Amino acid sequence: MTQEKNKYQDQSLFSITWPLFIELSLHMSIGIIATLMLSHYSDNAVAGVGVANQILNIAILVFNITAIGATILIGQNIGANRLDIARRLARSSIGFNLWVGIGVTIIAIIFCDTFLAFYGLEGAVLQYAATFVKITGLSLFLEAISLAFSAILRSHGHTKDAMVITVIMNGISVIGNILSVTGIFGLPITGVTGVAWSIVIARIFAVFAFIFIVNKRLALKIAITDFIKFNKKDIQNLLSIGVPSAGENLSYQFSQIMITSFVAILGSAALSARVYILNLSMLCFLFTMAIAQGTQILIARYIGGKQFDQAVKRGIKTLKISMFVSLLSSLLIALVGDSLLKVFTSDPEIIAVALPVLWAIVFIEPGRAMNIVLMGALKSAGDVRFPVVIGIICMWGLAVSLSYLFGITFSLGLLGIWLAQGIDEWVRGLFALKRWKGRPWERRAVIKFDN
Repeated sequence: MTQEKNKYQDQSLFSITWPLFIELSLHMSIGIIATLMLSHYSDNAVAGVGVANQILNIAILVFNITAIGATILIGQNIGANRLDIARRLARSSIGFNLWVGIGVTIIAIIFCDTFLAFYGLEGAVLQYAATFVKITGLSLFLEAISLAFSAILRSHGHTKDAMVITVIMNGISVIGNILSVTGIFGLPITGVTGVAWSIVIARIFAVFAFIFIVNKRLALKIAITDFIKFNKKDIQNLLSIGVPSAGENLSYQFSQIMITSFVAILGSAALSARVYILNLSMLCFLFTMAIAQGTQILIARYIGGKQFDQAVKRGIKTLKISMFVSLLSSLLIALVGDSLLKVFTSDPEIIAVALPVLWAIVFIEPGRAMNIVLMGALKSAGDVRFPVVIGIICMWGLAVSLSYLFGITFSLGLLGIWLAQGIDEWVRGLFALKRWKGRPWERRAVIKFDN
């Protein structure tokens, strides 16, 4: 099996990345569409769902621990032409993520009110947030399985299939949003409740679609036993990559929770403005996320094949492209910011708070691009501890502390908080650039496996 022709080694960055770009666009657009529709329902609903999503995103990052490890290790084994081990890793990641997902689902439902109490939310905002968490939390274990399947398909280069599933998922969610918020066809307006249930239905579809596609494309022949049993050695290897890799993202989410509590001090207008700005800023780093993920897949294969020079060149080339595109897209959004914000809200107070921040993202996004691309490249090369160590130091030492200093102490408000996060992104990005060029990861890049 390990000697069969490896069709994955000749894939180009473009063939891998363009479906990723469309998939990420759809993922981000569904959030934007939900925010847009809820904004016409209630600004309080927008604020509540925005906070709820931060809690749910932490749960999803826990699921990504295995998914990140699977993407990197399956990619390395494909690069080394060890396809049998790649398939075994795929099965192990599916079963493990199911049980992690079940555990996180139970925690999210039981401790929902405790988590939300940290933000100091009140009234309608609190009610909307609790409703969203409790309903969508029921389907978190389905998201865990879907992330494992998606990682398997991506690492094998089948990004187009993951994209198609996302298209249909988004269609389900959009239809659900329309039915929930507009009252079309005389249906009752269910607001946040309806939007949340549409997400649950979309996730149910995704799991069955992924099972069908993975069995068809990769001949894994997923069985019920794969959801119950898994190779313990494989899980150890997956976690050795995934835990440090996801640690950076978990630190980011927890730091964002702290920063959100600072924004809450500024008032509901700042809280709503933050949600709208986050949705618009996603458009700036959309391309970066797609090309960085495609680059990660290729670099993992180069590392598996011990093509270290090619890996370094690919990382630097992707960096230059992503920084240029991020600068242009953020500048364009700042120039038409007033019109974009009026699509979401007519509240002059929210628009006044948000407009200066849109110009701040022009400074932030190139640094974020450097951070995303090169930290991802380091993880694919097996250098998984460096990103989390630098991330924790900078996120809390710079982003959180400076957000309070600039935003609250110096009374710069939401603009000060965004500038603080920009400093964090640039510093981490520059550390990653130095590390990538220095190549200390080369000595321990390839994970060893027993057949």
